[in-house]
Amino acid sequence: MTTLFDVPAEDLNEALAERLADEDAVAAPDWARFVKTGTGRELPPEQEDFWQRRAASLLRKVAVDGPVGVGTLRGEYGDSSKGSTRYKVRPKRSTKGSGNIIRTALQQLEEAGYIETAQGEGRRVTGDGRSLLDETAGDVLEELDRPELERYA
Repeated sequence: MTTLFDVPAEDLNEALAERLADEDAVAAPDWARFVKTGTGRELPPEQEDFWQRRAASLLRKVAVDGPVGVGTLRGEYGDSSKGSTRYKVRPKRSTKGSGNIIRTALQQLEEAGYIETAQGEGRRVTGDGRSLLDETAGDVLEELDRPELERYA
């Protein structure tokens, strides 16, 4: 049986975002096109399907690392390596990602039944969420035609 660990994360997130968009499980709020993804950014994202991609990435991240809270996810989706150059006067700083984007996407995934709240621990994936991830990983593995992944087929 194929699991989410058997396929590349980028391919899984892309397929999962398409699946979430088809199911209408998550939808971008009206304010999403105006907000930045963190304090270290200057502009909002330009991708049309940004919200579905972020929700898919969050679902995978919670499945791999869970139970995990919003604060930890803010650090994961923040800007730690780049930062601004600050005109070469001071060193670069890491910044955290937007908590409102992460929290709202997690709440939508909770309403869809893919994530549940673990009291005092954060959020973790439900059985439905795990099966969605594994089914999508199986579909992705069938589509991939890479020699290094043939051993999983």
